[in-house]
Amino acid sequence: MLYHLFKYLDEAFDMPGAGMFQYISFRSATAIIISLLIAIIFGRRIIDFLQRKQIGETIRNLGLEGQMQKKGTPTMGGVIILLAILVPTLLFGKLTNTYVLLMIISTIWLGLIGGLDDYIKVFRHNKEGLNGRFKIVGQVGLGIIVGLTMWLSPDIVVREKVTREAETTFIDKTGEAVNLHQNVVIDSRPTKTTKTTIPFIKDNEFDYGWLTGGDEKAMWIVYVLVAILVVTAVSNGANLTDGLDGLVTGVSVPIVMVLAVLAYLSGHIIYADYLNIMYIPDAGELVVVAAAIMGALVGFLWYNSYPAQIFMGDTGSLAIGGVIAVFALCLRKELLLPLLCGIFFVESLSVMIQVSYFKYTKRKYGEGRRIFLMSPLHHHYQKKNIFETKIVLRFWIISLLLAAMTLITLKIR
Repeated sequence: MLYHLFKYLDEAFDMPGAGMFQYISFRSATAIIISLLIAIIFGRRIIDFLQRKQIGETIRNLGLEGQMQKKGTPTMGGVIILLAILVPTLLFGKLTNTYVLLMIISTIWLGLIGGLDDYIKVFRHNKEGLNGRFKIVGQVGLGIIVGLTMWLSPDIVVREKVTREAETTFIDKTGEAVNLHQNVVIDSRPTKTTKTTIPFIKDNEFDYGWLTGGDEKAMWIVYVLVAILVVTAVSNGANLTDGLDGLVTGVSVPIVMVLAVLAYLSGHIIYADYLNIMYIPDAGELVVVAAAIMGALVGFLWYNSYPAQIFMGDTGSLAIGGVIAVFALCLRKELLLPLLCGIFFVESLSVMIQVSYFKYTKRKYGEGRRIFLMSPLHHHYQKKNIFETKIVLRFWIISLLLAAMTLITLKIR
C-alpha cells in the first residue's frame, strides 16, 4: 500500500524522500523491522488473550522429559506469525506483483487450514484435530492454484538469452592472428517455461517438458503435479518438525534467508547473467516478503524459545512450510529444497520409515518393531536423554550448514 502511495506522491508532487520506496533494499529493511515489532509487541497481548480464554495445548503423555510441564501453554501462536508477515507485506510490497500476491494467498490459505486444525484440537477437545484427508485436500488445492498461476499468468516469465556465434580475431604473444569462435548475447526474450534448477550440475536447467516429449499441455500438467507435491511435502515436513520449543522457527530462518538471496539475484539481470542463473523479472520483489517472514520468525522466537510461552500450532507450522514451498516454486528452485530444507526432509523421512517398518514387522512377525526410539527424529534424541535445548541448537546449526551448502550451488557445478 505504502509503495503505491509514495510512488504516486513522487510522480505527482515530486515529494522529497518518496522515491525511497522504489528501492527493494529500503522496503525490505523496513519490512523486517516492522514484522519484528509486530511479533514482539502484539505477541505479548495475544499470549495474554489466549491465556484468558484458556486456549492451551493438550499434551499426550509420550514419556518425554519435561513434556507434561508444557501442558496448558497457549497454542495457535501462529496467528502472531501470520500478522507479522501479512501486515509488512501489504504495507511495503508491490501489490500488483503476481509473486507477492501468490505469497499472500499461500500464507492466508495454509494459515486458515492450520487454524481450523488447532480450533478443533482446543475447542472441540479432539486431540487428532482436522482429519488428515482435509489437510491434504487444502494443500493440494494450494498446489493447484500455484501451478495454474505459473502456467496461465502472462506476468510470470523467464527471460532467456538470445545468442549467435561470433568470430573474434586477436593477436597472441607471438604476433600471430588467432580466430576465436564464441556465442555472444544479442538479445533476451520473455518465455513461458517449466524449467527449473538442478544443483551441482553444469548447465543446470531442467525442463519438465522433457518428461512429456515437448507436449505443452502435458508439460504444464506435470508442472502442476510437481507444485502439488512440493507444497504438500514441505508444509507437512515443517508441521512434523514443530515438536520442540523454537525448533521449526529457528530452522526456518536460514532457509528464508537463502531464498531471499536467491530472489534478489534471480530478479537482478546483471547478477543473474554473471552467475549464469535464470533471470526472472519481478522476482526481486519477493525479497520484501522474505524480510517480513524472517522478522516474524525471529520475533516469534522471543516467546517461543525455551521455555516456550506460546506454541505456534498448525496455524504457524503449515503456513511456514507452505510459503517456503511456494517461494521456491516462484524462483524455479524447488529441486534445491531437499538440501535447503534437509531438516524437514529428514524429519518426514524418519516418520515414513518408522511407520512402514512397524507395519512390515507386525505383518511378518506378529508384533511391530521400531527403528527409532520415537519419531519424528527430534523425539528419538529426546528418548536418548539429550536435553531439549541442545537438540534444538544442533538442528539450528545443521540448518545453517545446509543453507550455506545451498548458496554454494550457485558456483559449484
